[in-house]
Amino acid sequence: MGSEETKDPLKGVDWKAVGTDLQKDPGSKPVIRKRLPKKIRQIPDYYFLPRRSLSYNLAFYGACIAGGIGAGMLLEIWIDKKVKEDGGVIWEFDK
Repeated sequence: MGSEETKDPLKGVDWKAVGTDLQKDPGSKPVIRKRLPKKIRQIPDYYFLPRRSLSYNLAFYGACIAGGIGAGMLLEIWIDKKVKEDGGVIWEFDK
């Protein structure tokens, strides 16, 4: 049993020239063509997130900001109440 190497029929093929005029007529010069810009697909602004009206956005984000401010005020009142209950000492370092 001898090992026979199969001959690769595609060895030496210029893959960059496959399907072009260079493959049909290897003696001719390659033609340099300018690439025309492809049509750019226009993606709308609301493709990922829906856009709302200005009045809706002002009301929604205004309510979120007001809620955050209110929560901060309530937290501050609660902290002041706890400090007064403990005698006005926040941290004691000597314990």
